[in-house]
Amino acid sequence: QVQLVESGGGLVQAGGSLRLSCAASGRTFSNYAMGWFRQAPGKEREFVAGISWSGGSTSYADSVKGRFTISRDNAKKTMYLQMNSLKPEDTAVYYCNARPASFDWGPGTQVTVSS
Repeated sequence: QVQLVESGGGLVQAGGSLRLSCAASGRTFSNYAMGWFRQAPGKEREFVAGISWSGGSTSYADSVKGRFTISRDNAKKTMYLQMNSLKPEDTAVYYCNARPASFDWGPGTQVTVSS
């Protein structure tokens, strides 16, 4: 089993940037495709970005394409989400998980973008 802890969220003005981290415990992190997901108040959790086990392939939701960049460092068992040109509609709790989501969800990290 892999346990996940997200960090790096915060309050930022529109147009600003944040870098999220997802730290994984367990020996098998590098075996899994991973992804970032988010849940805004009153909405269902949605896919944001995904990355293959090697990091060689990435995918993005249309709403973040060109603004967010996903990456991973398997040696550090850590995945990242660089978020640039943030918009108020990016406000949400951000989570990481395998794709498909097969691990227990972590606590998430709150991202708040003010206008």
